[in-house]
Amino acid sequence: MRVNEQIRISPVRVINAEGGMLGVMPTNKALEAAREVGMDLVEVAPNERPPVCKIIDFGKFKYTQKKRLSKQKQHQVQIKEIRVRPKTGDHDIEVKVKRAREFLEAKDKVLVNVLFRGRELAHIDEGRRVMEEVLQALEEVGKLEKNPSMEGRRMTAILAPRS
Repeated sequence: MRVNEQIRISPVRVINAEGGMLGVMPTNKALEAAREVGMDLVEVAPNERPPVCKIIDFGKFKYTQKKRLSKQKQHQVQIKEIRVRPKTGDHDIEVKVKRAREFLEAKDKVLVNVLFRGRELAHIDEGRRVMEEVLQALEEVGKLEKNPSMEGRRMTAILAPRS
């Protein structure tokens, strides 16, 4: 982005501070017009023929551009985790599902863990039922990214937010 004396090409198409077209004029004449109103001549479209320059306050222009870029920052996706056990009660599962739904609506991924302790490993089918119940409840807000699988004493699945 070129400002004032950095603009080398002549002639340039000039737009005033209100957005009105002043027309095509030599660069030194455009600089004079900018100085008369106490502003800067900024090249906004250098690839056009002739290049387009605008008479604006350059400091204010940079500030608004910086502000616009900060608003466009992307959401940093995190993996949130919910843990349940094969003997977890229905109401407790509903609470965990509600929390997971909030995570998915905030565009975060959810790791669903079913933890097994001691003799619970003999009843993996009960843990699978709990996992399916959670996944079914979150079906409309999340899509399955990793199918449920056993990893040692835990069964895990990953849900990603629906676009």
